[in-house]
Amino acid sequence: MSDIKVALIGNPNTGKTSLFNRLTGLNQKVGNYPGITVDKKVGHSKLNNAISAEVIDLPGTYSLNASSLDEDVAVQVLSDKTNENYPDVVVVVVDIENLKRNLYLYTQVKDLGIPTILAVNMADQMKNRGIDIDMQKMESLLETKIALVSSKQNKGVSFLKKLIVDYRSLSTVPCFIDEPSVLSKIVDTEKKKHHLETVRRYQFIKSVLEKTYSQDPQNAKDLRSLLDRILIHKYFGYLIFFTILFSIFQALFSWSAFPMDYIDSTFAGFSEMVRAHLSEGVFTNLLAEGIIPGIGGVVIFIPQIAFLFLFTSVLEESGYMSRVVFLMDKIMRKFGLSGKSIVPLISGTACAIPAIMATRNIENWKERLITILVTPFTTCSARLPVYAIIISLIVPPEAKFMSFNVQGLMLMALYLLGFGMAILAAILLDKFLKLDTKSYFVVEMPNYKLPLFKNVVYNVIEKTKAFVFEAGKIILALSILLWVLASYGPGKDFSHAEEIITEKYPNYSEEELEVEISSYKLENSYIGIMGKTIEPVIRPLGYDWKIGIAVITSFAAREVFVGTLATIYSVGSEEESTIKDRMRNEVFQDSKKPVYSFATGVSILLFYAFAMQCMSTIAIVKRETNGWKWPLIQMSIMSGFAYLIALIAYQILK
Repeated sequence: MSDIKVALIGNPNTGKTSLFNRLTGLNQKVGNYPGITVDKKVGHSKLNNAISAEVIDLPGTYSLNASSLDEDVAVQVLSDKTNENYPDVVVVVVDIENLKRNLYLYTQVKDLGIPTILAVNMADQMKNRGIDIDMQKMESLLETKIALVSSKQNKGVSFLKKLIVDYRSLSTVPCFIDEPSVLSKIVDTEKKKHHLETVRRYQFIKSVLEKTYSQDPQNAKDLRSLLDRILIHKYFGYLIFFTILFSIFQALFSWSAFPMDYIDSTFAGFSEMVRAHLSEGVFTNLLAEGIIPGIGGVVIFIPQIAFLFLFTSVLEESGYMSRVVFLMDKIMRKFGLSGKSIVPLISGTACAIPAIMATRNIENWKERLITILVTPFTTCSARLPVYAIIISLIVPPEAKFMSFNVQGLMLMALYLLGFGMAILAAILLDKFLKLDTKSYFVVEMPNYKLPLFKNVVYNVIEKTKAFVFEAGKIILALSILLWVLASYGPGKDFSHAEEIITEKYPNYSEEELEVEISSYKLENSYIGIMGKTIEPVIRPLGYDWKIGIAVITSFAAREVFVGTLATIYSVGSEEESTIKDRMRNEVFQDSKKPVYSFATGVSILLFYAFAMQCMSTIAIVKRETNGWKWPLIQMSIMSGFAYLIALIAYQILK
């Protein structure tokens, strides 16, 4: 039980999350606020030997005049004393270089009568920027206590903890007393009155800073301007961004090859060990053929997913991602998208669900709807397992093009294809929906900084863990179900498989008979019958019935595709082999040709590049559009288009 409940609040890019990580370490969890799909980050911090705190990281907000769902959450938490997250003390995090803008939120929080501490972050930049603050006078004028902190260098955090412990001594008197002018008394609308109040707040903040804050421009190092001129240059900016992407995808395959192969062989060894040390029976078969291969089919992709989150975290932490958003905005507007649409499209490379939720910042409904409908085309991390294993099967690791890894090139091509398809779909929707109104796009350019190692590590661990455990729940349940469906079947064909095969192949050796019996049983199991039923529909795409089953089960989540095949190929298999080996050796029963040929592989890749294979995304689209109309249209068009493209690709390439 925590002694003190603390709320962290601040503008985006003030280092609030970094400070949260410093206070809580890995002792934190992410959930949703009751009834809404907004992230709720809560952690626990040991303030001293006797007192601990529950720290709530509120969504980044510019003011308490809520204009988005995220900002509305902050208002509800801080203004409703019956709210379960209502804090004992609020820590407002501000950036040392943007005090004028950041303090606007502080003055509003102070009005609520909650003990409030001002945490001035990035204090390590004061000397470089020629900044000087009269702390005593600023504390007096703002009616609070101030902690100068550097979450990057872990300075001032201990002092902040002491202020939190002593929160009862803090003043709850508002620092800004609004005195309406004569002009405001004759204004007849609330909107105009609010505007005038905003002006007066900024006048108050300006007067405080004039008395307490100074900056010597000669001491300020203007590296930021120099870097901006290069990184958001109208030509070189795109070239640099493309080069960074190219390097990331090369590294994803090169760096993760060894750990992935190790994990793959390790899980194959686990299955063999279970068979060797446990007595034969249903439970042993379930472990060796169902649970272990199914979970292994997800765990194998931890290295690639972790590396992907590592790279994106570094780009975000450094301040470069905001430049990418600004850079791409110039292009987005030409295709009928809001400038703010680039944020969901880029964040969709991690997961479409939070990306679609991020569209709430787009005020215009039509622009927001278009963004919601096209975001699932961007390649999310759930597609990565499918891409990785299929690419590794159809493109040899030693394949090079101009000394570059072809596997990495193909992966990058799939990411660009998804993004390009999102843009094309936006153009068509723009015409179809007759989008007339446009909104303005404002993006904040944070200072460049070296990524904080702890922040990057926390981010990678948190996101990778979320991916693995969320996928793991689905995989485990489906692995058990699939194993049951693959291990049992109706009728005599399944129950008398040994007799039928022995009579059919009297000259086969014992090993050959075991292989044929296992294959025959699988084809006549419940899952085999289901697969054979849909095979006429999927065979023109180059798929056999086993791939068909994987496609169906992966409607739950795309990454289930690999886990499903791992389970199916493991049923009845006694040999110690990896999932890649089993897939590589799989042949069509009628022609004995390899199932995973180049044509089939490309067909699968294109299908998953375009298909709406994610029930969770469908559910979130339903919630965000307030009905089933748009998610059903979205799923039908995306899946139909995916089938058509996969069909054309296979028929041309075969």
